[in-house]
Amino acid sequence: MTQLETLSGIQGRALLRDIYRELRFDRQLRSMPTLRICWQICTSERELFRLTKKNVVVLHPLGTFSGTSLWMQEIVNRYYFSVINSFVYFGAAMLLVVVGLYRFHVITSELVVVAGIILEALLLVTMFVVMFFSPPEEPAGSDTDQDQNAGMTDELLRELGEIGRDYAAMAVQLESISTSLVDLVDRQETLITSMRDSVAAAVQAVAPNPDLMDSMRDASRSLEDFAGSVNVLTERLHAVERQEVERLVRIELERILSNTILHGHDRSAEASQTR
Repeated sequence: MTQLETLSGIQGRALLRDIYRELRFDRQLRSMPTLRICWQICTSERELFRLTKKNVVVLHPLGTFSGTSLWMQEIVNRYYFSVINSFVYFGAAMLLVVVGLYRFHVITSELVVVAGIILEALLLVTMFVVMFFSPPEEPAGSDTDQDQNAGMTDELLRELGEIGRDYAAMAVQLESISTSLVDLVDRQETLITSMRDSVAAAVQAVAPNPDLMDSMRDASRSLEDFAGSVNVLTERLHAVERQEVERLVRIELERILSNTILHGHDRSAEASQTR
């Protein structure tokens, strides 16, 4: 049986990594049970042979705070950093999608955007906590781990740079799309104005013109006045015609009477002479 003062030393950290590989790959445990057992070992467990195949006894457990810190450094940061980083990327992608859909009014609720921002912020905080508990550099004999950590750091920086470039490219594309949408809205406004003017012109063409109606009304009144004048003139002509007829009849009667009277005198004179 091997005894260790604490798990925070070099041997304890190496033992903790061996225990993780045993639980995860040899015994094929899932992630959550593996993390729970490792956290229990880091914080309070003394007799490790009760949980693993290692015949080791820890004399001084680290406790909750120090054990959790060791657990974050040696287990979570080493073996789950890529998973958490992937979730951060996924949250950033989902946030971009949600912001894009909200920008184009596909999503009208601001709560969805706020929820996406909160989720991405929580993922970034989680990533910060995991990176904050990065395992310390080990002395000689752990060059491989140092190289792995350096490679992971370089990869992380490179991926962060790629994310920054993707964000910049996405911002430029969104700005271009926004400009295109503004131009489209302006053209649509111009088209709507033209259509409104055309409809107004068509309505005016179909509907009666007020000026024309006034002119037609004035012409109608003028025609009525003219018809009244014609009627008056016709009546006066009829009166003049009757007077003229009466005058002619009077003249003719006078002529007939004159001729009758003259014939009567002539006959009387002839009769007197005959006597």
